[in-house]
Amino acid sequence: MNAPLRVALDVDTGVDDACALLLAALHPGLDLRAVTCVAGNAGLVDVTRNTLTVLETAGRRDVPVGVGATRPLLEQPRDARHVHGADGMGDLGLPAPRGGPDRRHGVDLLRDTADAAADAGQPLTLVPLGPLTNVALFARLYPDAFDRLGRVVFMGGGAQVSNATAAAEFNVFHDPEAAALVLDACAEHRVPVTMYGLDVFYAPRVSAAQAARLAGLGTPVAALASGLVDFQCRRFDAADATIGDAGAVALLVDPDAVLTRRLPVRVELAGTWTRGRTIVDQRDWGGDLDHDPHGLAPAQVDVALEVDGPRLAEVWLATMASAGPDAVRA
Repeated sequence: MNAPLRVALDVDTGVDDACALLLAALHPGLDLRAVTCVAGNAGLVDVTRNTLTVLETAGRRDVPVGVGATRPLLEQPRDARHVHGADGMGDLGLPAPRGGPDRRHGVDLLRDTADAAADAGQPLTLVPLGPLTNVALFARLYPDAFDRLGRVVFMGGGAQVSNATAAAEFNVFHDPEAAALVLDACAEHRVPVTMYGLDVFYAPRVSAAQAARLAGLGTPVAALASGLVDFQCRRFDAADATIGDAGAVALLVDPDAVLTRRLPVRVELAGTWTRGRTIVDQRDWGGDLDHDPHGLAPAQVDVALEVDGPRLAEVWLATMASAGPDAVRA
């Protein structure tokens, strides 16, 4: 039997980040070693509180939580409370967490976690689910530790789909310089990178009826999981809701549910209407590039283009249902 995959999440918790955190904290195939927080869906104070609350509900107060960047590298911050609620996580009225964050800055926690995993012979898979500010700082401040990563799987961008603007996805749009830096660092250090973008983001969905069945289990994890889904169904007046970021975590344990293609990817930094767009080069001709002044992007990214949404949703549902009442620890 294979050892659980060592992972760290970088989050801007958010409703779907909370779904992803629950999966990473509870799935037996994953060994969650650290979580770092970045401003994005909400401000950093709310993101940190939400993250600690989710981990405590999952009984994972053992996982260190690092507080990272309060804002993008250059852009002014733009939150997404209109999607995620005033508190950033569905306004579920949850009690404040009893524990606090790690004393280390989030970027230092990423360094220490990457080094510890590499020293143990199990290189870390880093899963950024928010703006890539912390990860860009990690790559720049601690390139030797970044070089020791096993893989980066980030939720962001899109080959054909956008949301924050007509051209760009929210996480990349929030800090496009950071996204560009991370892709460059992955290319420089030969760290494999997967982009789980909007082309597949919406496909893993959970219905209101499935959420109600979860709630009926009566466990704290099931109550939180169902509440997150129910919030989205009510907010968007829909019969089901995406689990979003949780799909990027689910693919780690069921990679065959996602079709990826290795493609050159750049981030647009200067376009008036397209700033923050991920430029995914899907040209399939075999000629030379003499007439392309840009050439191929140095970052070769495994871009998720198709996904078996129900299959990944079932990974999440089964994990939420299996968490017993003892998940919450003192």
